[in-house]
Amino acid sequence: MTQLQVSAQQQPRFARRHSWFEPFIEEVDVALQVLSGAVAGSRANPAGPRKSEQDVLSQDQKTHAAGLMRVNHVGEVCAQALYRGQAAVCRDEKTAALLHEAAAEEVDHLAWCSQRLTELNSRPSRLNPLWYAGSFGLGLLAGRAGIARSLGFMAETERQVEAHLEDHLKQLPSEDARSRRIVEQMKQDEIGHRVTAERNGAAALPMPVKGLMTLMSKVMTTTAYRL
Repeated sequence: MTQLQVSAQQQPRFARRHSWFEPFIEEVDVALQVLSGAVAGSRANPAGPRKSEQDVLSQDQKTHAAGLMRVNHVGEVCAQALYRGQAAVCRDEKTAALLHEAAAEEVDHLAWCSQRLTELNSRPSRLNPLWYAGSFGLGLLAGRAGIARSLGFMAETERQVEAHLEDHLKQLPSEDARSRRIVEQMKQDEIGHRVTAERNGAAALPMPVKGLMTLMSKVMTTTAYRL
Protein backbone atom coordinates (compact mmCIF):
# COMPACT_ATOMS: atom_id res chain seq x y z
CA MET A 1 0.00 0.00 0.00
CA THR A 2 1.48 3.33 -1.02
CA GLN A 3 1.37 6.50 1.03
CA LEU A 4 -1.70 8.55 0.25
CA GLN A 5 -0.97 11.54 -1.97
CA VAL A 6 -3.80 13.50 -3.58
CA SER A 7 -2.87 15.49 -6.69
CA ALA A 8 -4.83 18.55 -7.70
CA GLN A 9 -4.26 17.48 -11.32
CA GLN A 10 -5.76 14.02 -10.87
CA GLN A 11 -8.47 13.37 -13.44
CA PRO A 12 -12.05 12.36 -12.60
CA ARG A 13 -11.84 8.62 -12.70
CA PHE A 14 -15.26 6.99 -12.54
CA ALA A 15 -16.47 9.40 -15.19
CA ARG A 16 -13.53 8.96 -17.61
CA ARG A 17 -12.66 5.26 -17.60
CA HIS A 18 -14.60 2.57 -19.35
CA SER A 19 -14.14 0.16 -16.47
CA TRP A 20 -15.32 0.99 -12.96
CA PHE A 21 -13.21 -1.75 -11.38
CA GLU A 22 -9.81 -0.03 -11.38
CA PRO A 23 -10.99 3.29 -9.88
CA PHE A 24 -13.08 1.33 -7.37
CA ILE A 25 -9.99 -0.54 -6.18
CA GLU A 26 -8.08 2.74 -5.99
CA GLU A 27 -10.77 4.27 -3.77
CA VAL A 28 -10.80 1.21 -1.51
CA ASP A 29 -7.01 1.55 -1.18
CA VAL A 30 -7.33 5.24 -0.25
CA ALA A 31 -10.09 4.46 2.26
CA LEU A 32 -7.93 1.81 3.93
CA GLN A 33 -5.05 4.26 4.21
CA VAL A 34 -7.24 6.98 5.70
CA LEU A 35 -8.90 4.62 8.17
CA SER A 36 -5.64 2.95 9.19
CA GLY A 37 -3.94 6.28 9.82
CA ALA A 38 -1.31 5.60 7.13
CA VAL A 39 -1.39 9.17 5.84
CA ALA A 40 1.22 11.88 6.03
CA GLY A 41 0.63 15.59 5.61
CA SER A 42 2.47 17.60 2.98
CA ARG A 43 2.77 20.58 5.34
CA ALA A 44 4.43 20.81 8.71
CA ASN A 45 2.22 20.45 11.76
CA PRO A 46 1.26 24.02 12.80
CA ALA A 47 1.71 22.99 16.44
CA GLY A 48 5.44 22.84 15.76
CA PRO A 49 7.98 20.42 17.26
CA ARG A 50 6.71 18.89 20.45
CA LYS A 51 8.45 19.81 23.67
CA SER A 52 7.72 18.47 27.10
CA GLU A 53 4.32 19.76 28.17
CA GLN A 54 5.24 19.03 31.78
CA ASP A 55 1.67 17.97 32.50
CA VAL A 56 0.32 21.50 32.14
CA LEU A 57 -3.04 19.93 31.32
CA SER A 58 -5.06 18.17 33.97
CA GLN A 59 -6.50 14.75 33.17
CA ASP A 60 -9.97 16.26 32.69
CA GLN A 61 -8.54 18.86 30.31
CA LYS A 62 -6.72 16.17 28.33
CA THR A 63 -9.89 14.10 28.10
CA HIS A 64 -11.93 17.06 26.88
CA ALA A 65 -9.26 18.17 24.40
CA ALA A 66 -8.98 14.61 23.07
CA GLY A 67 -12.74 14.44 22.58
CA LEU A 68 -12.73 17.66 20.59
CA MET A 69 -9.74 16.61 18.49
CA ARG A 70 -11.42 13.24 17.83
CA VAL A 71 -14.45 15.13 16.52
CA ASN A 72 -12.15 17.20 14.31
CA HIS A 73 -10.44 14.04 13.06
CA VAL A 74 -13.81 12.52 12.16
CA GLY A 75 -14.71 15.71 10.33
CA GLU A 76 -11.58 15.37 8.21
CA VAL A 77 -12.31 11.69 7.52
CA CYS A 78 -15.75 12.73 6.30
CA ALA A 79 -14.40 15.62 4.22
CA GLN A 80 -11.81 13.36 2.58
CA ALA A 81 -14.49 10.83 1.64
CA LEU A 82 -16.98 13.49 0.57
CA TYR A 83 -14.61 15.29 -1.80
CA ARG A 84 -13.26 12.07 -3.27
CA GLY A 85 -16.82 10.89 -3.87
CA GLN A 86 -17.70 14.14 -5.61
CA ALA A 87 -14.54 14.13 -7.71
CA ALA A 88 -15.04 10.48 -8.70
CA VAL A 89 -18.17 11.33 -10.71
CA CYS A 90 -17.28 14.87 -11.75
CA ARG A 91 -17.00 15.37 -15.52
CA ASP A 92 -15.55 18.88 -15.33
CA GLU A 93 -11.75 18.80 -15.03
CA LYS A 94 -11.48 22.20 -13.32
CA THR A 95 -14.01 21.29 -10.65
CA ALA A 96 -12.46 17.85 -10.13
CA ALA A 97 -9.04 19.47 -9.67
CA LEU A 98 -10.55 21.90 -7.14
CA LEU A 99 -12.04 19.01 -5.17
CA HIS A 100 -8.79 17.07 -5.20
CA GLU A 101 -6.86 20.13 -4.04
CA ALA A 102 -9.24 20.54 -1.11
CA ALA A 103 -8.93 16.82 -0.34
CA ALA A 104 -5.14 17.17 -0.26
CA GLU A 105 -5.37 19.78 2.49
CA GLU A 106 -7.79 17.56 4.38
CA VAL A 107 -5.04 14.90 4.40
CA ASP A 108 -2.85 17.41 6.25
CA HIS A 109 -5.63 17.96 8.77
CA LEU A 110 -6.04 14.23 9.23
CA ALA A 111 -2.36 13.81 9.99
CA TRP A 112 -2.26 16.74 12.42
CA CYS A 113 -5.34 15.61 14.34
CA SER A 114 -4.04 12.05 14.52
CA GLN A 115 -0.71 13.26 15.87
CA ARG A 116 -2.41 15.37 18.52
CA LEU A 117 -4.66 12.50 19.59
CA THR A 118 -1.56 10.36 20.09
CA GLU A 119 0.04 13.11 22.17
CA LEU A 120 -3.08 13.22 24.32
CA ASN A 121 -2.93 9.42 24.77
CA SER A 122 -6.19 9.01 22.91
CA ARG A 123 -7.43 7.49 19.64
CA PRO A 124 -9.60 8.24 16.58
CA SER A 125 -13.28 7.36 16.52
CA ARG A 126 -14.10 3.66 16.38
CA LEU A 127 -16.90 4.52 13.94
CA ASN A 128 -14.62 6.02 11.29
CA PRO A 129 -15.40 3.28 8.72
CA LEU A 130 -19.09 4.16 9.01
CA TRP A 131 -18.41 7.90 8.70
CA TYR A 132 -16.18 7.36 5.66
CA ALA A 133 -18.61 5.10 3.81
CA GLY A 134 -21.58 7.38 4.46
CA SER A 135 -19.68 10.50 3.39
CA PHE A 136 -18.35 8.89 0.22
CA GLY A 137 -21.87 7.87 -0.76
CA LEU A 138 -23.10 11.38 -0.04
CA GLY A 139 -20.28 12.73 -2.20
CA LEU A 140 -21.38 10.55 -5.10
CA LEU A 141 -24.91 11.93 -4.82
CA ALA A 142 -23.71 15.53 -4.54
CA GLY A 143 -21.42 15.05 -7.53
CA ARG A 144 -24.31 13.79 -9.62
CA ALA A 145 -26.39 16.88 -8.78
CA GLY A 146 -24.39 19.09 -11.14
CA ILE A 147 -21.35 21.31 -10.75
CA ALA A 148 -23.11 24.28 -9.13
CA ARG A 149 -24.88 22.17 -6.51
CA SER A 150 -21.82 20.02 -5.91
CA LEU A 151 -19.81 23.16 -5.18
CA GLY A 152 -22.71 24.46 -3.11
CA PHE A 153 -22.54 21.30 -1.03
CA MET A 154 -18.82 21.88 -0.56
CA ALA A 155 -19.37 25.50 0.47
CA GLU A 156 -22.08 24.63 2.98
CA THR A 157 -20.03 21.77 4.41
CA GLU A 158 -17.11 24.11 4.97
CA ARG A 159 -19.36 26.77 6.48
CA GLN A 160 -20.61 24.31 9.06
CA VAL A 161 -17.10 23.02 9.76
CA GLU A 162 -15.92 26.60 10.33
CA ALA A 163 -18.62 27.01 12.96
CA HIS A 164 -17.57 23.79 14.71
CA LEU A 165 -13.91 24.79 14.73
CA GLU A 166 -14.71 28.23 16.09
CA ASP A 167 -16.71 26.61 18.88
CA HIS A 168 -13.82 24.25 19.62
CA LEU A 169 -11.42 27.18 19.91
CA LYS A 170 -13.71 28.50 22.63
CA GLN A 171 -13.90 25.13 24.39
CA LEU A 172 -10.26 24.03 24.26
CA PRO A 173 -8.30 24.73 27.44
CA SER A 174 -6.32 27.95 27.13
CA GLU A 175 -3.26 25.95 28.23
CA ASP A 176 -3.59 23.59 25.25
CA ALA A 177 -1.65 25.72 22.78
CA ARG A 178 -0.81 22.79 20.50
CA SER A 179 -4.41 21.78 19.84
CA ARG A 180 -5.41 25.42 19.42
CA ARG A 181 -2.75 26.09 16.77
CA ILE A 182 -3.88 23.03 14.80
CA VAL A 183 -7.55 24.00 14.96
CA GLU A 184 -6.81 27.60 13.99
CA GLN A 185 -4.91 26.51 10.86
CA MET A 186 -7.66 24.07 9.97
CA LYS A 187 -10.21 26.86 10.28
CA GLN A 188 -8.24 29.10 7.93
CA ASP A 189 -7.96 26.28 5.37
CA GLU A 190 -11.71 25.55 5.55
CA ILE A 191 -12.49 29.22 4.98
CA GLY A 192 -10.29 29.06 1.91
CA HIS A 193 -12.16 26.01 0.61
CA ARG A 194 -15.53 27.72 1.10
CA VAL A 195 -14.44 30.90 -0.64
CA THR A 196 -12.97 28.91 -3.53
CA ALA A 197 -16.22 26.99 -3.98
CA GLU A 198 -18.25 30.20 -3.90
CA ARG A 199 -15.99 31.93 -6.42
CA ASN A 200 -16.32 28.99 -8.80
CA GLY A 201 -20.11 29.10 -8.95
CA ALA A 202 -21.43 27.32 -5.86
CA ALA A 203 -25.22 27.37 -5.75
CA ALA A 204 -27.06 28.04 -2.48
CA LEU A 205 -28.61 24.86 -1.13
CA PRO A 206 -32.29 24.67 -0.14
CA MET A 207 -32.96 25.19 3.56
CA PRO A 208 -34.21 21.60 4.10
CA VAL A 209 -30.90 20.29 2.77
CA LYS A 210 -28.92 22.63 5.02
CA GLY A 211 -31.06 21.56 7.98
CA LEU A 212 -30.48 17.88 7.25
CA MET A 213 -26.72 18.49 6.99
CA THR A 214 -26.78 20.26 10.35
CA LEU A 215 -28.69 17.38 11.94
CA MET A 216 -26.29 14.78 10.55
CA SER A 217 -23.33 16.85 11.74
CA LYS A 218 -24.82 17.05 15.24
CA VAL A 219 -25.22 13.28 15.40
CA MET A 220 -21.65 12.78 14.20
CA THR A 221 -20.02 15.27 16.56
CA THR A 222 -21.97 14.07 19.61
CA THR A 223 -21.10 10.45 18.94
CA ALA A 224 -17.48 11.01 17.94
CA TYR A 225 -16.69 12.97 21.11
CA ARG A 226 -17.11 9.72 23.08
CA LEU A 227 -16.63 6.95 20.53
